[in-house]
Amino acid sequence: MKLDIFTTDGTTSGRSIELPDHIFGIEPNEHALYLAVKQYNAHQRQGTHKSKERGEIAGSTRKIKRQKGTGTARAGSIKSPIFRGGGRIFGPRPKKYVVKLNKKVKRLARASALAQKMSQGAIKVMEDFTLETPKTSALAGIINNISGGTNKNLLVTSDYDQNLYLSGRNLAKDGVVRATDLNTFSILNCKSLILTESSIEKIASSFTTESK
Repeated sequence: MKLDIFTTDGTTSGRSIELPDHIFGIEPNEHALYLAVKQYNAHQRQGTHKSKERGEIAGSTRKIKRQKGTGTARAGSIKSPIFRGGGRIFGPRPKKYVVKLNKKVKRLARASALAQKMSQGAIKVMEDFTLETPKTSALAGIINNISGGTNKNLLVTSDYDQNLYLSGRNLAKDGVVRATDLNTFSILNCKSLILTESSIEKIASSFTTESK
């Protein structure tokens, strides 16, 4: 399948590029997408949540009142969960939220996300460009020209460009990412995926490298 290549001012350059069908033309696998997003979200959790149970509360262990004759229930410790300031019953403990996923499933999910964006017409290709100095407004203007004014655009570059990175990190709703750092969640989370001309080859080669 072919896509027109746009210039930085949003007009077509008169050239087109062929996108690999085995990546952008497959039938999206919904379950693989679900698993990849589930893994991504799980790995964003620190897992450091913790509350003290009754054995970890600092307090006296003396019996707080006599066993009988008070007219109320028996109570043996101020650290009991039924009292204010006592331990929590079955409170959260630190744990690792790790979701294991096979490489083939992750690769299928990424290809499915790209194919889904392609079927939605949400992928655009633009010519390679650089910025002489870091300038957020300049990059925002270029992205706006290519996307037609939509929000949540993701610009994919072939390699790390410091000026592009510095210009893009202050964008409120748009982002800049290298082709090698592109993942399923970032693809699905954007409304428009803008690929630079040289990034397509990097994306295709990343699938070839992972398959070995």
